[in-house]
Amino acid sequence: MLDLVGLAKKRDNLPSELSGGEQQRVAVARALANQPRVVLADEPTGNLDPANSGAVFQNLHDLARATGVALVIATHNMELAGFMDRVFALRDGHLALQTGG
Repeated sequence: MLDLVGLAKKRDNLPSELSGGEQQRVAVARALANQPRVVLADEPTGNLDPANSGAVFQNLHDLARATGVALVIATHNMELAGFMDRVFALRDGHLALQTGG
């Protein structure tokens, strides 16, 4: 899995020796390691800068597509949410399918 997230060369590093983006990519690898059917992720890129956020999310998205894993992601980042097949919004305690703009 570390190969798939581009961290094979850092497999012996301690977490403190990895950047925030690298730590998030390790989290992606861990989430997919046991070949789950569904991955639940709460703000998976919330602590990252925009460049790392986009890269980590794209990696998670691509791996999920390649492995057939369903992703359920909670996020406030509508740009990232736009990559998903369906987007639901929670408004006033009700869940509704987000449509256009």
